[in-house]
Amino acid sequence: MPREFTPKVVTGNALIEGDVIYQTADDGWTRNLSEAELLTDEAEARLRLLMAEGQPDQVVGPYLADARPGASGPEPTHFREAFRRTGPSNYFHGKQAELG
Repeated sequence: MPREFTPKVVTGNALIEGDVIYQTADDGWTRNLSEAELLTDEAEARLRLLMAEGQPDQVVGPYLADARPGASGPEPTHFREAFRRTGPSNYFHGKQAELG
């Protein structure tokens, strides 16, 4: 029996900088998960992923990541996605440098 569809966001990495990026409802990309489009319909999620896959000049390795609604927008449901949104882990740069 197939699993029930759970909400998703489209994510990948920015082609030039390598930062984690998320697809927005206006067909753009953001580095903030809270600004990502939360997809609750499976067909729409697949369509949005196809759209992302058609933008190799902007995004590398797009995929659907599980998410849930949060007070400030989508929130990750898995450790991997929570970790990815904090930025690179080898040293403080990008998002991590901005927090310091």
